[in-house]
Amino acid sequence: MKCNRGTMWLVVLVALVAQAGAQILTGEQAKKIAPSTYYFAGQSAAVQARNTAGFKNSAGKVVLAGLVDTSGYSTAIQEKYQGFLITETKLSFDGATLEPGEYGFGFKEGKFIVMNVASTDIFSIASQSDDQLKHPVPLKFEKDGAGYRLYAGKKYVVVKAD
Repeated sequence: MKCNRGTMWLVVLVALVAQAGAQILTGEQAKKIAPSTYYFAGQSAAVQARNTAGFKNSAGKVVLAGLVDTSGYSTAIQEKYQGFLITETKLSFDGATLEPGEYGFGFKEGKFIVMNVASTDIFSIASQSDDQLKHPVPLKFEKDGAGYRLYAGKKYVVVKAD
């Protein structure tokens, strides 16, 4: 196949636009699309809008995570459920995959646990701790190579979006 200079620039431009499309959402962008309550395990919990974060992949699909008020839940659920995860694209976490949908998640005893809305565990993977993090916050996404780190304080997991 013969490639002329115009075609080459078009290919470069398409690649740059795709990369530019992937971005971490600002706090305001995340707040605008976050639900005010989140249904999980038979109850609705208030979403902590200030502790909601997200990103868009290169195809414009959104991944949103946020902390919720779990005070109305049983102790067993509170121990492992801290927030919601809504994804419009397939995700991978250290070998575990997650289809588009809505989930609960939590960090417990060195593990990151993802559950369906009925609170049934889907997978559990080891979480990491970033002891070099100067100013930990309750929840955030941060770019990490080809993926993103989902932080809860100093604990994190790496997530990659398709």
